[in-house]
Amino acid sequence: MRISTTIFLTDETITPVRLARELEQRGFAGLYLPEHTHIPIERTTPYPAAGDVLPPEYGRTLDPFVALGQAAAVTERLGLGTGVTLIAQHDPIGLAKQVATLDHLSGGRFTLGVGFGWNREEAADHGVEWATRRELGRERMALMRALWAAEPTAYKGESGVSVRASHAHPKPAGGAPRTLLGGAAGPKLFAQIAEYADGWLPIGGRGLTATLPVLRETWEKAGRDPEDLQVVPYGVLPNPGKLAHYADLGCPEVVLQLPPGDETEVLGVLDGYADYL
Repeated sequence: MRISTTIFLTDETITPVRLARELEQRGFAGLYLPEHTHIPIERTTPYPAAGDVLPPEYGRTLDPFVALGQAAAVTERLGLGTGVTLIAQHDPIGLAKQVATLDHLSGGRFTLGVGFGWNREEAADHGVEWATRRELGRERMALMRALWAAEPTAYKGESGVSVRASHAHPKPAGGAPRTLLGGAAGPKLFAQIAEYADGWLPIGGRGLTATLPVLRETWEKAGRDPEDLQVVPYGVLPNPGKLAHYADLGCPEVVLQLPPGDETEVLGVLDGYADYL
């Protein structure tokens, strides 16, 4: 099982270049970065992890694609990913270009983690109607896949998302990057994973013993090969028993949480995580 990491990189933390080099030298498999464009002050959406108190790093987060581009430039083997790209908040034509460029320049090392977000105010400023964000994300993924296709391919969705058949290069390695969908377990999420993703990014990795059989059933009913499903527990605070449990469940990778700290703090935590490699 591969051991990767995630962190809220900000203007106050360790830099992407320094962290990426350390991760590759130490033998970690990958670096995943979250995304928040901004956090409105007038916020009514509760922070799902701990009620009302939103940690300050949420409003200071670096753009993941810019930061991962720096990480790609100073590494050769380190996997690069988003955890997660808030797809409903993006212009899909521009996002398709960003994803394809990063995957191309990194030699096919990019994983597109996709999610629908939790902060209604942030999404609203992007013009997203909260109730339709999942369907909007689904259509935007379909549009991006049309642009990544080997031949010019048009796409027209029901919500007005569309693109003409176009020349769009570079292409991601293998036709599309590995795509993992984040979110809480449930029939809507599992149906979308089975439709267009390669697997699931369950935040924290809790409850997988109960939820994985349901996802696998949905996956196989959609005609997907059971061997192709990838479940990658994300943002995990590790212990030996927890990681052994994920390995027993067949998880190919686990993403460990790093603190949003300076170089000394982050490298100290990596020293402790070395026992899991």
